Amino acid sequence: MLELFILIPLSFTIPTVFTWLVFEKAGRKGWETLVPFYNLWVINKIIQKPIWWFLLLFFPFINVFVYMLMLVELVKGFEKHKLYEQFFAVVIPFIYFPYLGFKADEKFVPANERKKYEKGFVREWVDAIVFAVVAATIIRTFLLEAYTIPTSSMEKSLLVGDYLFVSKIAYGPKVPNTPISFPFVHHTMPFTESTKSYVEWIHLPFYRFPGFGNVERYDAVVFNYPEGDTVSTRYQSNRSYYVLEKEYGRKRLWSDKRNFGEIIYRPVDKRENYIKRCIGLPGDSLKIIDRQVYLNGEKSFNPAGMQFQYWVQTDGSSINPRILDEYNITEYSRMPQPGLFMFVLTDEAKSAIENLPIVKSVVAFNKPAGEWDEGIFPQDEGYQWNRDNYGPIYIPKKGVSIELNEDVLPLYKRLITVYEGNTLDVKDGNIYINGKIATSFTPKLNYYWMMGDNRHNSADSRFWGFVPEDHVVGKAEFVWLSLDPNKSIFNGKIRWNKVFRMVK
Repeated sequence: MLELFILIPLSFTIPTVFTWLVFEKAGRKGWETLVPFYNLWVINKIIQKPIWWFLLLFFPFINVFVYMLMLVELVKGFEKHKLYEQFFAVVIPFIYFPYLGFKADEKFVPANERKKYEKGFVREWVDAIVFAVVAATIIRTFLLEAYTIPTSSMEKSLLVGDYLFVSKIAYGPKVPNTPISFPFVHHTMPFTESTKSYVEWIHLPFYRFPGFGNVERYDAVVFNYPEGDTVSTRYQSNRSYYVLEKEYGRKRLWSDKRNFGEIIYRPVDKRENYIKRCIGLPGDSLKIIDRQVYLNGEKSFNPAGMQFQYWVQTDGSSINPRILDEYNITEYSRMPQPGLFMFVLTDEAKSAIENLPIVKSVVAFNKPAGEWDEGIFPQDEGYQWNRDNYGPIYIPKKGVSIELNEDVLPLYKRLITVYEGNTLDVKDGNIYINGKIATSFTPKLNYYWMMGDNRHNSADSRFWGFVPEDHVVGKAEFVWLSLDPNKSIFNGKIRWNKVFRMVK
């Protein structure tokens, strides 16, 4: 965290250097622009602002916004009040401030000697809107962002209709890959199916500022969907492009626009946001045996709200809805066979259902070991895994080499090529990375294993594999509102017992 307090204010020296002649016109020495930190103090003196403006420059992320305001105040010293003039000061200070410095008829007027500038009604509103948009953008990019839970993959820990805040500074905010985009829109412009909300001619590499800590095991983490690099605009991320490609073939997928829409690529920061629980950390070995996760040979912690699917056989009767409400059972369906139901249950709810006199049996919907599910990562016949019996699998750690051969290659192929940008070929039994024979691969990123608490209704790492560290967005911290999508406003729409709670 100390890096944030030093490096960012230090970086403000770069645009400040271009104010050399402006400093001189303001009655200061030009060389003062070259002294880190001191030059910021001088600007603060020139624009005649209180000391707390200078102190705010040492508060991460807020300092960016404050420095922009200082540049605006500096240009006001030349009686530049038009919006485009202040825009130039912030966006191209390396051009605009030297221009003001060299131009002989541009005079600097101290704040206490200037005539009061009266803004018109329209300008007042424009300034207020610009200020709000910039401030909100900085907050949601670097500090805190609001999210909504759209699916039941994290129930009962997080519910459909939960509104929560996600901390960007918990793990350190990322520099946006696509910094120029339409405000408050993720990847697609409103009322369109495929119009991008961002431009790609400026694309910044991955960099994460220091945060308050690292991703910890069992954190509820928001991240960019790893398979969201390529999507069908008709299905978006509801169905993986790679699953569609296997099912329909690449040729049809790209040519049948009626059924699949456009096939588009998205940079990391514009991929769909998912929220799951971090189960495995870099360097862990993970295995699932009959639904129980094992990490490094030991049983993993099971969240209190973890759920699975069960077959429930009754005497033919239906279970009273009041009992379902009492135990917060929201996912169930009746089967064609009389008295047979499929319920999604926590351990507590399972025990309650088993004790009902009308219930004959409650049997876990468990796929046995060796029964291959071709939709399970790595989608290779050499790995006869399913959602309930999976692994073992090693979760890659930055700087730690992975031994490579053709047997393990399906596990790490996407990591090597898509996530870390290498070429990969297999010829005559040899593996080539970037044209050279490779018997091992050393990842440059850390990787994580994410799973939903609703284990039988969660598209997670069991289906698409590892989550690279450059996809991690932030930590789910606080639920401020919870709305039940199945109820009306007059009939328990707001879950009062679920609002203002910390995410566990």
